Amino acid sequence: AISKEGVNMQICCSGGPTNHSGYQGMVDGGDNIKEASWESVSSMLQVGGTVIGSARCKDFRTHEGRLDAALNLVQRGITNLCVIGGDGSLTGANLFREEWSGLLDELVQSGQISEEAAQTHSALHIVGMVGSIDNDFCGTDMTIGTDSALHRIIEVVDAIMTTAQSHQRTFVLEVMGRHCGYLALVSALACGADWVLIPEMPPKDGWEEQMCHKLSENRADKKRLNIIIVAEGAIDQNNKPITTDLIKDLVVRCLGFDTRVTILGHVQRGGTPSAFDRILASRMGVEAVLALLEASPGTPACVVSLCGNQAVRLPLMECVQMTQEVQKAMDEKRFEEAVKLRGRSFENNLNTYKLLSHRKIDTELPHSSFNVAVLNVGAPAAGMNAAVRSAVRVGITEGHTLFAVNDGFEGFYKGQIKEINWGDVGGWTGQGGSLLGTKRTLPAKHIDKIAEQMKIHNINALLVIGGFEAYLGLLELQAARSKHAELCVPMVMVPATVSNNIPGSDLSIGADTALNAITDTCDRIKQSASGTKRRVFIIETMGGYCGYLATVGGLAAGADAAYIYEEPFDIRDLQSNVEHLTEKMKTSIQRGLVLRNENCSENYTTDFIYQLYNEEGKGVFDCRKNVLGHMQQGGAPSPFDRNFGTKIAAKAMQWISKKLKEFYREGRVFANSEDSACLLGMRCRALVFQPVIQLKDETDFVHRIPKEQWWLRLRPLMKILAKYKTSYDVSDSGQLEHIVRLRAKDISAI
Repeated sequence: AISKEGVNMQICCSGGPTNHSGYQGMVDGGDNIKEASWESVSSMLQVGGTVIGSARCKDFRTHEGRLDAALNLVQRGITNLCVIGGDGSLTGANLFREEWSGLLDELVQSGQISEEAAQTHSALHIVGMVGSIDNDFCGTDMTIGTDSALHRIIEVVDAIMTTAQSHQRTFVLEVMGRHCGYLALVSALACGADWVLIPEMPPKDGWEEQMCHKLSENRADKKRLNIIIVAEGAIDQNNKPITTDLIKDLVVRCLGFDTRVTILGHVQRGGTPSAFDRILASRMGVEAVLALLEASPGTPACVVSLCGNQAVRLPLMECVQMTQEVQKAMDEKRFEEAVKLRGRSFENNLNTYKLLSHRKIDTELPHSSFNVAVLNVGAPAAGMNAAVRSAVRVGITEGHTLFAVNDGFEGFYKGQIKEINWGDVGGWTGQGGSLLGTKRTLPAKHIDKIAEQMKIHNINALLVIGGFEAYLGLLELQAARSKHAELCVPMVMVPATVSNNIPGSDLSIGADTALNAITDTCDRIKQSASGTKRRVFIIETMGGYCGYLATVGGLAAGADAAYIYEEPFDIRDLQSNVEHLTEKMKTSIQRGLVLRNENCSENYTTDFIYQLYNEEGKGVFDCRKNVLGHMQQGGAPSPFDRNFGTKIAAKAMQWISKKLKEFYREGRVFANSEDSACLLGMRCRALVFQPVIQLKDETDFVHRIPKEQWWLRLRPLMKILAKYKTSYDVSDSGQLEHIVRLRAKDISAI
């Protein structure tokens, strides 16, 4: 897809033309190193694990083993390595690069290669991609495989919770993470676990009594289940292991609760990759190739990382050294430093969990006497409930009184407002849809009644969680401030919509769950054609005029084309796509996939495209069509949406607390400045508060989409992967940064 004359590249899946069985295959040579063709990597996208194999290699740790590997590479003209693995594999790759010239000299002296060959292959370029479900590599927010592992964990936890509720049980779950507690921490956030134990932050002395007290309190509050999540490497303050059996015995002995232990083990490594992992790996793969093509003999080995929503390149050994520093800090009991070294994202996860899981007693709470209302607006989106739970609990912790508004702005003007407490939102994290109820009604026509309800309940601040209607509603409320002093309060919106069409935010709560629903369905649809004659599927996705779901879902599912409103197309484009698929179907490829955004064209409907493909494909392939509909909005939220909703809502509530203090004057809250009505969105690397009135210029109100959308840059990549001849825009490719600089920039990252 992206090539350069004279460049041979090797992909190594390490503990791999492609190199099978990691470094072992590179040392052994022979058939372990094969040229990769287009067809050889087809249908790999939905397969878990690694098709080319991975193996731990003792031989590569020896000088002789690396000498054999160098010979095998030179004989095949390979001077570029893309290594997918953990810190050990990447450290080995860097050592190999540093020794390269010396290894070539030895091969020349022994007569195994010529002097000319040594000069031709004088420089070895290394780019790493981190593949590890533990997410234990410093410098990246997420490693390839982590999100899929979280999916497996949450699937098990959700299933266990139904059993635990039925039988009023306590479950102790052990998840992977011998040296890193990321999986345990994020899964605890995603399921609202009662207690979590991780190696980076051992519990303080006396934790046994505190944990049992909390479990007992939850049972007293009529909570029928308790979930305790333990990382396999969990330790106490004295570096002694905390095992699941130890916890079970403790709960049974002290509380007498019916307690069960579940050890997830290698089930966390299995299964199909999530939509997030497919997109992440695809983007990282492109960035790795670009980095290799741009490399010069003096370029240091780098690792491709994810920071926020951006791909960045970092010096490999800086990341490795910082990763090793984490373990050193843990060994020396410098646990707070270990948490900071893990990165801002890990630290924020831990702080958010502490905020949400441990309820303070009344005497510990600040007394602000402020009332804050929370409501959902627009269509339901998975993750809304996680956001509401987070907002309510953080608000209570901040000392506020929280009010829940049912059915959005419609319920607001009808007075469907009631106080909501800590225990009322228990178990909401994993619930799909909107438990508060949500409607598309806008406030403008009912502004007088809404202002009256604000006065009746003395509402001092608003948190609106929703889609484009929530954005429009906030604009209308702000515009009405001149007539209604009751509306002069801090207001903040958190984007939640499967369409991901909110200006000011790269991502919205609910979009990841919808993408996984699309990807899972496309996988099943393609699988249904296995062993049959050649077939093309036409799939219609949601999104209004926004083509995010069709484009990114197409990239995750391996689509051949995705028709969207933002990229106009005509009959010639349709004909070209049919001809392209016809040519592909003449090879070993038997299935085609075409996605269409629901409002991409008034005339080129799903039926029209289906009939066109069916007619033009006669004799080569037949067609089937599917309209996915509202299944994209349903289901339990994905781990990403639970975590994203939890953290962004917590940050929004903390902003409200700050603004309430800022605008409290003469015994009342009065806020009418632009920056008192904001949208909290993810922009590239950080969560940013932006006045909604300033976002108007960025908005196409007719089609309800932002005027500029970052994901459009992914469309050429989707076409390249579908074997179209097109160019990829490299202007946005990552630049080499130092990890210290990255951490300084990442102050507000999620």
